[in-house]
Amino acid sequence: MQNRTLKEMNVMKGKLLKGLHQKKQQFQKAVPEEKRKLLFQLLGASIAGITVLVLLYYVLIGSKHITTDNAYVAGDIAQISAAVAGTIKEVHCKDTDVVKAGDVLVTIDDTDAKLAFIRAQAELDKAQTDCERAKIDYERRLALVKTGSVSAEEITNAKNAFSATKAVFQAAEAVFKQAQVDLARTIVRSPVDGVVAKRQVQLGQRVQPGFMLLSVVPSLELYVNANFKEVQLRKVKVGQPVKLMADFYGSSVKYHGKVAGIAGGTGAAFAVIPAQNATGNWIKVVQRLPVRIELDPEELKKHPLQVGLSMLVDIDVSD
Repeated sequence: MQNRTLKEMNVMKGKLLKGLHQKKQQFQKAVPEEKRKLLFQLLGASIAGITVLVLLYYVLIGSKHITTDNAYVAGDIAQISAAVAGTIKEVHCKDTDVVKAGDVLVTIDDTDAKLAFIRAQAELDKAQTDCERAKIDYERRLALVKTGSVSAEEITNAKNAFSATKAVFQAAEAVFKQAQVDLARTIVRSPVDGVVAKRQVQLGQRVQPGFMLLSVVPSLELYVNANFKEVQLRKVKVGQPVKLMADFYGSSVKYHGKVAGIAGGTGAAFAVIPAQNATGNWIKVVQRLPVRIELDPEELKKHPLQVGLSMLVDIDVSD
């Protein structure tokens, strides 16, 4: 009997402890649940606040600006080639040299050009003398017409001789001017301010007209080609202000420019192998259209750029 009572008490004790344990678990679960509800409420409020801020930003700022980091510095690079044949006598520059417009870059041996110039000058002098003599002879006979001492045939012959020598003189003058130009072209000068690049010419090299000597990248006439998505360009107009940042300098340097124009076609349209959109496996791809942006020359003087550098572009389309 006593054993049975102890057994029943142990059972009751176990049930009581189990019930307390369950209550404890329920209580522990209840507290995190309340916290989770509070956290979800805070998260919802945060999302709503962020949504409002994003909408306000888009209405007040974002809708008035378009940006892209698919933009690169470009320039109309001066391709310097030989205009006359000859042997390279001197090379006055190397890659990365900074040059000014008019600086001598390359000198071609001018021996042949000088000889051609001297011959052309001699021929011109002879033709000029013959022309002046024929002119005097014609004018003398023309003055004697009233006296009847010269015939009409003599007048005609003198006139024809004068016309012929005048044509020879003009031809000799053209040859002389060409020889003069060829002699001047033996000295190759830079057409713009810039930086020497891709120098291919070497001392003693024999060159022909059209041979590529080197390139000069203009330092103050650079621009940016910004490749915007077609859906971004609805409000873009020529003259709109632009802010730019170069990866080369970082956010500490800001450039200012303006929209100079929009390209006449997409990059895909001018590709060497254009897309064949008429095929059966066609997939629509959002195209990009280059927008040319002029830069401020004064800012380029302070912080020079090189062709090909990456830029971040922001166009103000509010106007």
